[in-house]
Amino acid sequence: MCRLLEAIKVKNRILQNIEYHNERLNRTRHKLFGKKDFIDLGEIIKIPEDLPPGIFKCRIVYDIEILSIEFQLYNPKPIRRLKIVECNDIDYEYKYADRTLLNKLLKEKGNADDILIVKNGFITDTSFSNIIFFDGQKWVTPSTPLLKGTKREKLLNEGKIFEIPIMKSDLKKFHYAKVINAMLDMEDGDKS
Repeated sequence: MCRLLEAIKVKNRILQNIEYHNERLNRTRHKLFGKKDFIDLGEIIKIPEDLPPGIFKCRIVYDIEILSIEFQLYNPKPIRRLKIVECNDIDYEYKYADRTLLNKLLKEKGNADDILIVKNGFITDTSFSNIIFFDGQKWVTPSTPLLKGTKREKLLNEGKIFEIPIMKSDLKKFHYAKVINAMLDMEDGDKS
């Protein structure tokens, strides 16, 4: 049975975007395992009494049920350079714990900080995050992500980013890019 992951940002002892993580976890359990019951991560996750203020990652491993919950201090790595890597047979619709193919592609990054994966000519994601681009007026994200991340979904719903098809040849149209995921907000990090 395949194992899956959720990574939830814990900021000053408060779970962030929990409704989006609940939706993804329960949708995944339904699609992959036929489970129709609802797991509320906000009720299951108990913040440890000794967890200090700051930013932590709550890492959940699950399949049909929750297998483990752990907390890790979060130290983001700066992303300033991305290397384009093409892979037409990658499938990462669900947040699988098995990242074998992603790790294999990541070995091609050379001196870059991460990779930007192109599938069938279209921009998808980096090895660990969704990506957004600034066109001079608005932020956009590829309509062809490998994984529809929780932060991406939240920003789309809030109208802060817009989804469009982005081909590799379109990259020159953008001023800069940022990576986003459950742990990285739009305001965080460097522009690539």
